[in-house]
Amino acid sequence: MPIQINLLAEAQALEDQRRRDPVKRVILGGIIVALLILAWASSLLVQTMIARGEVNQLEADLNSRTNQYHQILENQRKLGDTKLKLAALNRYATNRFLLGNLLNALQLSTVDNVQLVRLKLDQSYTFTDAKTNTPGAPSKAATATEKTVLQLNAKDSSPAAGDSVNRFQDVLSAAPYFQESLGRSGGFHLSNLGAPQSDPDGRAFVLFMLEARFPEKTR
Repeated sequence: MPIQINLLAEAQALEDQRRRDPVKRVILGGIIVALLILAWASSLLVQTMIARGEVNQLEADLNSRTNQYHQILENQRKLGDTKLKLAALNRYATNRFLLGNLLNALQLSTVDNVQLVRLKLDQSYTFTDAKTNTPGAPSKAATATEKTVLQLNAKDSSPAAGDSVNRFQDVLSAAPYFQESLGRSGGFHLSNLGAPQSDPDGRAFVLFMLEARFPEKTR
């Protein structure tokens, strides 16, 4: 029987031993683990990018709603200011001082021997600037306080000069227009009474002045 001799047996054994080397297996396992970690990290990166996009979208929506909220507050404030201005204009239109009514009342309030010489109506205004309240609330509108003073210079030519002064004062104070307009101010007051004088015809007369203060009105 022939004897077979494998001259490559030793080389093959070394190759087989090399293939079974545990270091190589460890390296191969490490590579596999590294690939798995890389794949997991890539998936985390993708998830992070998706989450960041959602966060950015939510922040954009929040900013948009915040801007809308501030715009609503600003519109609400403007609406409140407009309403205040309209109300002020309405009060001014309905409560403004009408000179025609005054002249008509004077025309209906006459006394014999008393002649109205001069009429002076002094109107002054005190202004208050507008004030801003909390955000979103309407600001307090500017106001103007009206002060009205009426002065009447008259001439009393009664037989006894000065006798009709008090009568004229009472007639004016009792007139419906002045009672309604002057309210609790007390009507007309004698602010000046001159000394008796004589006109070119020798008729005696007295110059006097009546004054009335109308209640202050704030608009």
